Amino acid sequence: MQATLSKDQIDNLRDTALKFITCGSVDDGKSTLIGRLLVDSQAVLEDHLAGVQRKGETDLALLTDGLSAEREQGITIDVAYRYFSTEQRKFIIGDAPGHEQYTRNMVTAASSADCAVVLVDATKLAWQQADLELLPQTRRHTLLAQLLRVPSIVFVVNKLDAVEDPTLAFQHIEMALKKYAQEGRIAYKAIVPISALKGWNVVDAKSLWCGYTGPSLLQLLEALPSTPPDLDGPLSVCIQWVEKQHDSARTDQGRRVFWGRVASGHLKVGQSVKVHPSGQSAKVAQVLNCTRETEDKLLGMAGQSVGVILDKEVDVSRGDWLLEDTTAEGAHPERIDSAKTLEATICWLDDEPLVKGRTYLALQGHQWVKAQVSEIVHRLNILTLAPEAAQQLEANAIGVVKLNVKEALPIQSYERCRLMGSMILVDAASHKTSGAILLKG
Repeated sequence: MQATLSKDQIDNLRDTALKFITCGSVDDGKSTLIGRLLVDSQAVLEDHLAGVQRKGETDLALLTDGLSAEREQGITIDVAYRYFSTEQRKFIIGDAPGHEQYTRNMVTAASSADCAVVLVDATKLAWQQADLELLPQTRRHTLLAQLLRVPSIVFVVNKLDAVEDPTLAFQHIEMALKKYAQEGRIAYKAIVPISALKGWNVVDAKSLWCGYTGPSLLQLLEALPSTPPDLDGPLSVCIQWVEKQHDSARTDQGRRVFWGRVASGHLKVGQSVKVHPSGQSAKVAQVLNCTRETEDKLLGMAGQSVGVILDKEVDVSRGDWLLEDTTAEGAHPERIDSAKTLEATICWLDDEPLVKGRTYLALQGHQWVKAQVSEIVHRLNILTLAPEAAQQLEANAIGVVKLNVKEALPIQSYERCRLMGSMILVDAASHKTSGAILLKG
């Protein structure tokens, strides 16, 4: 990948921040890497930098590990977000925990990320061997990033300064990563050798180090695209709030305003829509932005939050969807179907195992419905990536299940639409978030 960008490319990227997470196994140097990026890009104030001095040296990990328990135990527990910018780009960084028990936090961070930087600690692997095995958590986080449709995955081999032969170590680890990516059909952007502690190849490229001739990690991140909105699909709007305006002098003429986020497609005045689940039809009379300004031209696109005023009064409540009426002239040809029987990939987050027959509360968008697990199709073996039979799914397991929901839900695959294709399962008794659901088409 070329690190040099044209002036037009730089101007376009300046307007869009790249949101990326660092993930991988425990103590691979994720927090230290983020600290290095912040320090070397001059995004840390001197008094803040002075506060993370330990025995005369800067502990870079403390720039992100903010909880007292994280500082005491030397681990990352919760996702910490930090912000910095360069001349080319703005960045939002999420430092995800490496411990298996905090996988749910990693899933939360990855679900909205543009890029996942997966760290690999060279000192933990048998780097002298050409057929070395990657750590299970490295595999798990990479697989989760792929399942969560993170657009860009970058492998970073860290702590190469601490091995006797960094060139050989990088060569063997790179081979192992390529093999795993090929087996799991995981698309990745690059494999970069670094030393987060010393700053090698993080901000500035270290020429020919480890035989690597590509850009530094920061140069690579500056050139990555942000997640494109789902503009190509049919219109779908998830309603979050219904507002009643009584002042007839306002532009909405006293009609209700349905506020929500456009999940896919685009919204314009005159467009025919149907309300899910009632099936009532109406046309879009006005579209409001966040400052309540209205325009007759195309305004609401996927990813934007808008207010919708319809041309007649219909029953719409929080949790309902406005879907494109595909029978109308000029409508999108793809139809969004609704179903009560769902098949989905699930990342199980609860300490209480998932078993067939149990009922949970499912949340899609802003709608809660009861959902029963009718079948555990299989579990995914993290090491071999092969499906295997399972009677239950334990904490942090990944598998495929079938669900029966009490009320029909509008369905698009997660691969097609992130918002409509995702749900969470909540334990009705403990109120714990038990599973992250990625719907299949």
